[in-house]
Amino acid sequence: MTRSIFVHLLIICCVFFTTPIFAQNDAFKAELATISKEANGTVGIGIMDLKTGKTTIQHGDHKFPMQSVFKFPLAMAVLDQVDKGKITLTQKVRITKEDLLPKTHSPMKDKYPEGNIDLTVADLLSYTVSESDNIACDLLFKLAGGTKVVNDYVHKLGVKDIEIVANEEEMTKGWDIQYKNFSTPGAMLQLLSVFYKGKNLSKASSDYLWKIMIAGPTGANRIKSQLPENTIVAHKTGTSGKNEKGTYAATNDVGIVKLPGGKDLAIVVFVSDSNADIERRELVIAKVAKAAAEHFPSK
Repeated sequence: MTRSIFVHLLIICCVFFTTPIFAQNDAFKAELATISKEANGTVGIGIMDLKTGKTTIQHGDHKFPMQSVFKFPLAMAVLDQVDKGKITLTQKVRITKEDLLPKTHSPMKDKYPEGNIDLTVADLLSYTVSESDNIACDLLFKLAGGTKVVNDYVHKLGVKDIEIVANEEEMTKGWDIQYKNFSTPGAMLQLLSVFYKGKNLSKASSDYLWKIMIAGPTGANRIKSQLPENTIVAHKTGTSGKNEKGTYAATNDVGIVKLPGGKDLAIVVFVSDSNADIERRELVIAKVAKAAAEHFPSK
């Protein structure tokens, strides 16, 4: 075979095998864009096959308000300090009546309305991640050294397009403050990938965070609601209130999905500045996750 014929055959093979792949990816991106229109807002999407690294991102440069999604990197930062011996999971933290701020989501406060109790760091992590408890979250920020320490920890992991500058109490002091705690879809994918690879935390800490991300009642109608039976979803939600115009700043869900058959995906969906009702916003997240599971088949 001459060199010229070989080159021509190689070109034909490349075109033949890659054209369907590009067409499939284009169709998937179009499907995600169509789903996103239902939110009547800005929808950031990040999807990564955690075994191959294949990634799809929508609105990749947009800075989305995280709301309680920031409790995931907070938990990573606290567990890093556990691994370094600065704190322990069994360490007791005193919760006073003054710590129990009014008008904020806190299953911990509902259970202990008078305060004056001692809970372990493990308890606070579970409340924070599994139940998205705002008071437990701020106690962990205080224990870790503040938002700057957590922010610096994330940046040192190489994840740059995330900013954590205000805790839960501080976010209640003005509508625009929540936008200062932002992430791009790609940055959150990167952080999920770091956690999935298990290189920055000890196995014990990774296993504990994995456990509390799977547990808990939040987000039942989001990422996991339309996925196949026996799918494992380790995730963290985030939800804002609405302003006087009826606009919701954030309806989010991010996590790692282990599909039956062995496919592992990181899925990030940020729904921002939407005036759609909660059912429609959550349905958009569910549809994106379902589309991702179908686009990245297990076999």
